[in-house]
Amino acid sequence: QVQLVESGGGSVQAGGSLRLSCAASTCTYARNYLAWFRQAPGKEREGVAAISTSSGRTYYTDSAKGRFTISTDIRGNTAYLEMNSLKYDDTAVYYCAAGLVWDGDDWPRVSEYTCWGQGTQVTVSS
Repeated sequence: QVQLVESGGGSVQAGGSLRLSCAASTCTYARNYLAWFRQAPGKEREGVAAISTSSGRTYYTDSAKGRFTISTDIRGNTAYLEMNSLKYDDTAVYYCAAGLVWDGDDWPRVSEYTCWGQGTQVTVSS
């Protein structure tokens, strides 16, 4: 898989904020969505947020709504995830992904994405 380049992870106290970045220009496959996933120890990888680079429409899981914001640069080559009011349960490795998603409702499916980042650790202490 093509590796995207992520940055911005780290350790923060509960209630704090972090901003993740992902350079997606290295993904040469057709793509119209950029997304963030996360995986906590012992759990499956789950979608956090996604954005359509053509329409700008954004999608969030319930746990991210109201606290996280996904965005891109004007060309759709860089994705950002602004995370506020972080909770202990947000602790996970966060992955950036790029892919071709035909149906917006399919955005959380791991199989929809062909390009992935190496992951960046986010640790929230209570």
